[in-house]
Amino acid sequence: MHQQYPFKDIEQSAQSYWEANQTFAATEQSDKPKYYCLSMFPYPSGRLHMGHVRNYTIGDVLSRFHKMKGFNVMQPMGWDAFGLPAENAAIKNETAPAAWTYSNIEHMKAQLKQLGLGVDWNREIATCKPEYYKWEQWLFTELYKKGLIYKKTSTVNWDPVDGTVLANEQVIDGRGWRSGALVEKRDIPQYFMKITAYAEELLNDLDKLEGWPEQVKTMQRNWIGKSYGCEVEFPIVGQDGNLKVYTTRPDTLMGATYVAVAAEHALATLAATDNPALAEFIAECKRGSVAEADIATAEKKGMATGLFVTHPLNGEQLPVWVANYVLASYGEGAVMAVPAHDERDFEFAGKYNLPIKAVIKHSDVDSLPMTEHGVLFDSAEFNGLDFDGASSAIAADLSAKNLGKRRTQYRLRDWGVSRQRYWGCPIPIVHCATCGEVPVPAEQLPVVLPEDVVMDGVGSPIKKDPSFYETTCPTCHGKATRETDTLDTFFESSWYFARYASFDSNNAMADERANYWLPVDQYVGGIEHAILHLLYARFFNKLMRDVGLIKNDEPFTNLLTQGMVLKEGTKMSKSKGNTVDPQELIDTYGADTARLFMMFAAPPEQSLEWADSGVQGAHRFLRRLWQATYDHVALGATTAYVSGELNAELKTLRRQLHLTIEKVADDYGRRHSFNTAISSVMELMNSLGKVEGTDDISRQVRQEVLQNVALLLSPIVPHICQALWAELCPNSHILDAGWPAADASAMVQDSIEYMIQVNGKLRGSITAAKTETKENLEKLALEQPCVQKFIEENMSVRKVIVVPNKLINIVVG
Repeated sequence: MHQQYPFKDIEQSAQSYWEANQTFAATEQSDKPKYYCLSMFPYPSGRLHMGHVRNYTIGDVLSRFHKMKGFNVMQPMGWDAFGLPAENAAIKNETAPAAWTYSNIEHMKAQLKQLGLGVDWNREIATCKPEYYKWEQWLFTELYKKGLIYKKTSTVNWDPVDGTVLANEQVIDGRGWRSGALVEKRDIPQYFMKITAYAEELLNDLDKLEGWPEQVKTMQRNWIGKSYGCEVEFPIVGQDGNLKVYTTRPDTLMGATYVAVAAEHALATLAATDNPALAEFIAECKRGSVAEADIATAEKKGMATGLFVTHPLNGEQLPVWVANYVLASYGEGAVMAVPAHDERDFEFAGKYNLPIKAVIKHSDVDSLPMTEHGVLFDSAEFNGLDFDGASSAIAADLSAKNLGKRRTQYRLRDWGVSRQRYWGCPIPIVHCATCGEVPVPAEQLPVVLPEDVVMDGVGSPIKKDPSFYETTCPTCHGKATRETDTLDTFFESSWYFARYASFDSNNAMADERANYWLPVDQYVGGIEHAILHLLYARFFNKLMRDVGLIKNDEPFTNLLTQGMVLKEGTKMSKSKGNTVDPQELIDTYGADTARLFMMFAAPPEQSLEWADSGVQGAHRFLRRLWQATYDHVALGATTAYVSGELNAELKTLRRQLHLTIEKVADDYGRRHSFNTAISSVMELMNSLGKVEGTDDISRQVRQEVLQNVALLLSPIVPHICQALWAELCPNSHILDAGWPAADASAMVQDSIEYMIQVNGKLRGSITAAKTETKENLEKLALEQPCVQKFIEENMSVRKVIVVPNKLINIVVG
C-alpha cells in the first residue's frame, strides 16, 4: 500500500474493474426488489459543468447505496441530443450539427466515466439516433389517428431575417436574439398535442405523488390552472353574432366598462378593414413577443375599434378596444374589462380615460383597483351578495338569457410541437394533393433526418432538399411532399425514461421490461424543469399507458430537485466568468474529492456555494483516511472486533460507530442528507484518531471502524473505498460486502455523564454507571472537588436534585 494517497491510480483501477466486470449492468432477472434511479439526461454541449457533477453524483450516491442495501438497481444515462444550440454551433464552426453532437457525446461520456458513476452504459441512448426517434414518430402517428394530435393555425414569433420561428426566450427587446431583426407575430399552421384532454387527470394525480416536493406540485397545479368561472356573451351592436369572453370573476360583471380583444381577434380584423390607423396598430402588436411574461410587463397600449357590444345584463353599450395585453391564445382572445377590480384593466383605463366603476367592496380595502373578493353594491338585484352567491346568481341570469353559462377553464393550453428548424425529429406526415395529410405507415418509419447537411444560417436545410421532401403518398401512391417541420425537443425528453427499460427493442417503443422497471423510483434534476419537462413526461406516461405500452399512471415515484452551484453569490456561467472546470478539478484532486465536496458543501435541495477551501478540505480528509488505514495495515493483518473485554474508551468508540451506521443509513435512504452523513463519519474518524492502543483488542476495534467507514462512504467516494477495502480485507471485494448492520448491543450506553450544578450554575461533571442509584449519585456529586470548593464553612446543603440521565443540581445556602 502506497503511503501517499495515489488518487489517479486507484480511480483508474476502480473504473477499469467496473467496466471489465460489468458491475453496474442492470438485468430484469432478479429476485431482489428493483430500484430505478434516474437523473435528468444532459444536453451534449461538449463539456461537463459543475451542475452536471452535482446532479449525477446525487443520483449515483442513491444508486450505490441501494445496491449495497440489496436492491436490483438500474441507473442509465443518455443524451438529449436534438436542439437549436447544435445548429448555432454548426454555423459558427462550419460543421454539421450531427458531427458536432456526436463528438461532444464522446467527450462528455469520457468525463462522466471519470466521475466514477455506476451507470449501465449498455443502455445508453442518444435522442438524435433514428432507432430512438423512430418510436416517437410511431407514437405521433398513433395519436394523430386518435385525434390527440391535430393541426391548426397559431401565432408565433417570426424572425424575418433568419426565416424561422423563435421561442419566447429568443426574443430580446422585441428582436431576434441572433439576427437582431424586429420580430413579427405570424400565423402559421402547426401541429398540437391535445394535453388539455388530460388536464383533469394531470391535476388530480398530483395528489398521488407523495414523494414529490410540495413546491413542485404547487407549480404544476398553477400551470394547469383549473378555474371555475363563466362564459359571457356580449351581443355586437349592428351586427349578427356575439363577442364571447371567459371570466373567473362573474361577480364583477356589473362593473364592466369596455371589452378588449387581441390584435389577432376577428373583430379587430373586421374593424381594421377601413381604418388604416387601427391596421397599423394591429401590425405593431403583431411585431411584439407572444410570451405571456413579456406581455404582462410591457407598456399597456390600445386603440378603439369604433365597434360596440351590449352588456348582457344592464343593456349598456360598451366600446370594443384592441389591447396589447390580451393574448389571442388564452381563453377567447377577448376580455371583459373591469378597471375597478383588475390591475391591468385599471392601468389601461387610466391611460385612455375610460370609465372606472366599482361594484365590490371589502372592509379592509378602500383603494382601487380592489381585486379581493367582497360584497356587491351598485349591481342592481345582485347587491349584498358575496362572491359565491353573486357568481351563481349572475351565471343563472346569463343562462336564462342564453348569453352565458358556467364553465370550468384551464390555464393549460394544447402543446404546439412543430418547430421550423432542422436539427430535430422529422414530423411523420406526408402532404398529398389528393388525400390531404397522411401519417407515415409504421412499416415506413423512421423518417430519417439527413445528417450530412450544410448550415448557412438561413432556414432549414431539409426545406431546400428535394431528396428529403419529395416522396409518394402512402395511400394513393401519387406525388407528395414530406412535412419539413421537426418536433419540439421536449418530445424526446418526455419518454426517454421508458426507453431505457427497453433500450434495444426493435419491435416496440416499450416492451414488457418497462413494466418491470417503471415507475422510476427516484428522479433527480434541477428545479428549473419543475413545470414543462415534468408535466410533459407525466403526459407522455399517460399516453403510453393508453396505447397499451405500459401500466403505471405516473412516471416518477420520488423526485429530488437539487439546487444550483453558485460562485461569488451567483449562478456559475461563462458570461459571468465565474465557472470552475470539473475536468481541472478531477485532474488536480481526483473524482472522489469532487464528489465528496459536492455532497458535503450543502444539502442537495439547497444552492451550493463554491469554495476552493472546501475542495482542499475534502481532499485533506481523504488523505487522512488513507493515512489512517496505511498506519493500521502497516502493523499487520487483523480481523474486525467480534468479542472480548473492552475498556471504556473502546466501548465508547464502538457505540459511536454503530450509532453512525444507523444514522448514515437514514441520512442516505430517507433524508437524502448526504452532508450530515459525511459529517458523522468525519466525527467518527476524529474519535478513532484519539485511540492510541496497539494491543489486539484495540486493533480489532480499529479494523472494525475502518472497514465500516469504507462501507459508509463507498456511495460517495467509491474509488478510495474500494482500494481501502482491498487493503483491510485482502480476500474479499467491497462490492460483495453489502450495507453494514448496526449492532444494537454496542449502542447500549452503560454509563452516563452527569452535569453538576451548584445553585443552578455549571461547575463540573461526573460519569456514573447507568444503573447507579439516586442515593449514590448524590453522594458522588457531593464528594467532587468542584462542588466542595463552592460550599463555604457556614453553608449547608439544602437539597440535591437529580435529573435522570442528565444532571445533578446541589442547592446550598
